[in-house]
Order: sequence, then structure tokens, then C-alpha cells
Amino acid sequence: MNVQDLAQTFGALADPTRVAIVATLAHGDATVKELTEPFDLTQQAVSRHLKVLEEAGLVSRRVAAQARPATLEVDRLIEVLAWIDEQRRGWLDRHSRLEEHLRRLTKDER
Repeated sequence: MNVQDLAQTFGALADPTRVAIVATLAHGDATVKELTEPFDLTQQAVSRHLKVLEEAGLVSRRVAAQARPATLEVDRLIEVLAWIDEQRRGWLDRHSRLEEHLRRLTKDER
């Protein structure tokens, strides 16, 4: 995942309403009307949030009869989680090296 896509994804997830929409879509596809129900928002506002999520690759929409249900794009979330895990491993490695260095310094002082 390139840096631009990563920043766009994190930007899209920086809004609590969009996070809640992603959480709802994790349970299955939903229309704008269905996504509007738990929020005190208009359908237009929810549509704008969906557009941001679509642009970030987190959601896709399709035509099904007269509805346009939104679908969570799990692959994008998996890519983000892989990036986070890579960062976490890097920090754990640095922490381990620092811990070992401090242990050697303490041992040398004895």
C-alpha cells in the first residue's frame, strides 16, 4: 500500500461517523437509508460520508434493483492492518535493542 492510499484511508477513518458506518457494514451490506437510521443525520450527509469511504477504497457500492447497497472492502482494511503490524514489529525490535543496550550498560557499571 502506498503512502498516499494509506493517508487517504486513515483520513477517511478519522471521523467517528465513518468509523461507525464501517462497523455497521462489517455485519453486511446496507443502503444509505439503512445506514442513516442509527445516526441523527440526513441521507445526504450519510451519502457524503460513503463517498469519502469509497474514495479511500474502504467501501464500494453497486446497483441492486432500485437500491445502491454499500459493501465494506475488507481487503483495504487488511492492507492497513498489515501496515500497522509492520510498524508494530519495527517498534518492538527497536524496543528490544534499546532494552538490551540498557542491560549491557547496567551490567558494565557493576
